[in-house]
Amino acid sequence: LGEVQVLVNAAAIVAFAWIEDMSFADWRKTIAGELDTVFLVTRALWPLMKARGGSIINFSSANAHVALDTSPALAHCAGKGGVLAMTRQMAMEGGRLGIRANSIAPGFTLTEETERHLGNETMMKAVRSKLMLDRLGTTEDTGWLAVYLASDESRYVTGADFSIDGGATAW
Repeated sequence: LGEVQVLVNAAAIVAFAWIEDMSFADWRKTIAGELDTVFLVTRALWPLMKARGGSIINFSSANAHVALDTSPALAHCAGKGGVLAMTRQMAMEGGRLGIRANSIAPGFTLTEETERHLGNETMMKAVRSKLMLDRLGTTEDTGWLAVYLASDESRYVTGADFSIDGGATAW
């Protein structure tokens, strides 16, 4: 690969279940899907980023900050909270090397994966009740923030977590 200047960790493997229904296997699958993916890719590319510095952009989640009534997301909340903590540590370790690390914490965003929830009136009522803006997020909303964090325009930004959730975590 040569030099790498931008790394975006946006993958997740998640099992949703209420605590009393979640198997340990699903817990482990989710924690591995949320944390190991970020660790393994970052560790592999870190030496390639050291040459010129760069930007690591990790996707945490609004669920790293708040729980959503009606959503059985215990493991997801724990995993994304871990991504948030990992990002701060990466920022500290990378600072002297010119490597910045930040996280993006999206709220409910329209994707192929979340479309299946649109028909769940109970869940969508809970989601919409938290929004300050009268619309759901899009991948474009989040994408533009990632472009900013990848660019030199954000050269003094590190260790930060950016909520992009229509105001859902602001109250």
